[in-house]
Amino acid sequence: MVTKTNDLTKMMQDMMSAFPMDTRAMQDAFKTQATLGEKMSKVALEAAEKSTDISSKYTKETLSKIASLSTVKDEPTDYTKAMTDFASAQAEMTAETMAAFAEVAKKVQMETVELMLAAGKDMSEDATAAVKKATAEVTSAAKKATVA
Repeated sequence: MVTKTNDLTKMMQDMMSAFPMDTRAMQDAFKTQATLGEKMSKVALEAAEKSTDISSKYTKETLSKIASLSTVKDEPTDYTKAMTDFASAQAEMTAETMAAFAEVAKKVQMETVELMLAAGKDMSEDATAAVKKATAEVTSAAKKATVA
């Protein structure tokens, strides 16, 4: 008894050809996703750059304040005053820095929401177009099948 092995590749090709697919819709979806990824990367990179600038500024200002703090003083009370001034300036700089970081975060959040809304709209339009085209093709095939 000889058994013949089915050619699964041929079977899959036959099955897929029986269901015509519009690869253009997939290409459009991929392009939409790639564009969204590019825009999101731009937002993230801009935020990282701004955050780095803020951190750098904060560090430079802190180091300059430490430099003045570490100089020799004439009177013991001058050391107390220098420490008090440093702590006060540091608290103010920290508040300003946190506010700057908050602004960056707020901008990232707003831009992300805008991008997601736009992407959702694009994807919805792509899906609607694909469904309309598929419906037209199925209707056309059904009419042909009924006529034949």
